[in-house]
Amino acid sequence: MTTHSLLTELTLRVRTEAHSHEQSACPCGATTLADRPDATVVRHADTVAKAHAPDMAPADLTPRLATAAHLPGILLPPLRRTPVDLHGRLVTFWPYGEPVDPENADAAPWEAAATLLARLHRTPAPPGLPPMRGPVKAALALARLLATTRQRHAVPVLRAWRTLPAWARAETPMADTTTLCHGDLHLGQLVRHPAPDGPWHLIDVDDLGVGEPAWDLARPAAWYACGLLSPDDWSRFLGAYRAAGGPAVPADGDPWPVLDVAARALTVQTAARAITKAAEADRVLDEVEQAVVDACDRMGSAPPQLAGGFAK
Repeated sequence: MTTHSLLTELTLRVRTEAHSHEQSACPCGATTLADRPDATVVRHADTVAKAHAPDMAPADLTPRLATAAHLPGILLPPLRRTPVDLHGRLVTFWPYGEPVDPENADAAPWEAAATLLARLHRTPAPPGLPPMRGPVKAALALARLLATTRQRHAVPVLRAWRTLPAWARAETPMADTTTLCHGDLHLGQLVRHPAPDGPWHLIDVDDLGVGEPAWDLARPAAWYACGLLSPDDWSRFLGAYRAAGGPAVPADGDPWPVLDVAARALTVQTAARAITKAAEADRVLDEVEQAVVDACDRMGSAPPQLAGGFAK
């Protein structure tokens, strides 16, 4: 099935879902929110349909949907608890939520994100939930990098990757098998529901599972270490997580002994994706992308156990 035909059929399905209880003609149009190989997302009125990655298995997605349905104050609950099949792709339906405004950095909800994470991490994980997919996604980013380019930018990224312990490279299981984690936390994973000014919720359950909670703090930690997140915003995030009783880091003191490995892994993943996208578009790295690659270069000079926050 082509990407175009998937998008067309997904648009028809979300229209049907949005107006399943109405008899009148539909006056509203559909909006494509994302169209990538790993996810196609379409909005129609107040309903959103998502076609998940081709390799997403029902046995993995169904318990993740059930978890979201049982935690409506933390995760955006799905409209259905069971995915449907659309030409070999699993499709789920969700209420629309208002996303974070990417043009208004001053209004970024760092405290809300941290508080929701802390609440998620403190919630007992339901039985049968698969492992959190963070390390797997990092390993996939490295595999795509190797398949795309051998250019010089990749060298420090691969060197930094080799300094990471096996669990962070998805080569061995994570030690923590009980903590409920999001798996892919960034500001794009928050929406207000009901839109436009309801409470914040976490979205995207594709990587939800049990594992190391430090991974969920690793992206903002990595941004801070790379100089891409201000000390004030990092303090807001970390302080709110601690104030909400988050278990990933100590209640006070230096958090980096806990966060360093995961932050390094997210930096490598981000750099790998940046180089891959630049190579595919036949362009040079931009300033932010280069900063992440430079951080990998510094990381490769000392393994995690011998260095604190790698670029602080």
